[in-house]
Amino acid sequence: MSDFRHAVRVYVEDTDAGGIVYYANYLKYMERARTEYLRSLGYAKPALFDGLQFVVRDVSVRYLKPALLDDYLQITAILTAVSRVSFEMQQSIFCGKQLLARGAIKAACIAETTKRPARLPQEMFEALKSYIA
Repeated sequence: MSDFRHAVRVYVEDTDAGGIVYYANYLKYMERARTEYLRSLGYAKPALFDGLQFVVRDVSVRYLKPALLDDYLQITAILTAVSRVSFEMQQSIFCGKQLLARGAIKAACIAETTKRPARLPQEMFEALKSYIA
């Protein structure tokens, strides 16, 4: 699969008083794109499944240009690495062809009850490995 794209419209609730998207909302947009990417691979509830959860372990974002009220954004998600207990993605946010922000995320798999690291189910591990860019 090539890079996955998810569209988002910027609403008033996403912006500050100047009509610029509040910086933390970029992380929300990226989270939605990651969730929809995993959903497209057949994981209907990607944050919670079979007694396991994904949690963000590391994240970095580079802001290049502001997103504005009523912009129509495209958020990409590209799987770049997978291990027995985590996966990594590169993500970008575009308005038209203009790159607004890019980020990297590492999500870890944990046991729902203990909140300790847990192995990805073998089937999921193999599936994710096959989609690495």
